Amino acid sequence: MRAPKRPIYAVTTWVRRQPPKVKAFLAVVAGMATLVLLRFIVHDHDNLFVAAEAVHSIGISVLIYKLMKEKTCAGLSLKSQELTAIFLAVRLYCSFVMEYDIHTILDLATLATTLWVIYMIRFKLRSSYMEDKDNFAIYYVVVPCAVLALLIHPSTSHNLLNRISWAFCVYLEAVSVLPQLRVMQNTKIVEPFTAHYVFALGVARFLSCAHWVLQVLDTRGHLLVALGYGLWPSMVLISEIVQTFILADFCYYYVKSVFGGQLVLRLPSGVV
Repeated sequence: MRAPKRPIYAVTTWVRRQPPKVKAFLAVVAGMATLVLLRFIVHDHDNLFVAAEAVHSIGISVLIYKLMKEKTCAGLSLKSQELTAIFLAVRLYCSFVMEYDIHTILDLATLATTLWVIYMIRFKLRSSYMEDKDNFAIYYVVVPCAVLALLIHPSTSHNLLNRISWAFCVYLEAVSVLPQLRVMQNTKIVEPFTAHYVFALGVARFLSCAHWVLQVLDTRGHLLVALGYGLWPSMVLISEIVQTFILADFCYYYVKSVFGGQLVLRLPSGVV
């Protein structure tokens, strides 16, 4: 007699069989439902931003454990770590000169650990680095982000260089995970610690996006005015949404794999 299927397995199987338009609709509905739930549960929405940075730190801690205990950096993208270090360094500079607060301390700690991860990949564990799989040309994202920052940046009273730098780190953060996704696309099989790390990035991005969306809703749009005029306020929200959707597909397969009891995540072609 065939054993009954788990409810989560039945749901994921049903979702997987739906056409792309239905999947997109379901994703939007699920996202909106989660935002509504967060709005009632979390009274101070600034806590969502802190939570996002905390989850990012947890993800990096998973990487540190992988590098220290397993002595391998297989499956990790050095280029994604370098892009992360770049936007964190720029954001840290902006934070020091524009709005020194608790986020400055958190960014400093995250940058320090990211630089350590880069050092381990480049020097200590170089033999296990999959350089041939990490073949995403980072100038494809750095140059467009720099050009976009020159064209669309905050209209606040800060120095022009600082405003352009602020915009650059916002845009670069949105696409910094692309080289890591390319590595996973090339290998098709993602080992547990790398999968945990990327999933943590996805959760962090969603929390950060939720923070901005709920802030806009709570202020009835006045937050957008506070950020300046022109296209910049909209670009901030678009960047947050882009970060979330870039990782949404991977997070779906990660959750499915976890509930299916699989330790190694196998990605279908074209997922990332």
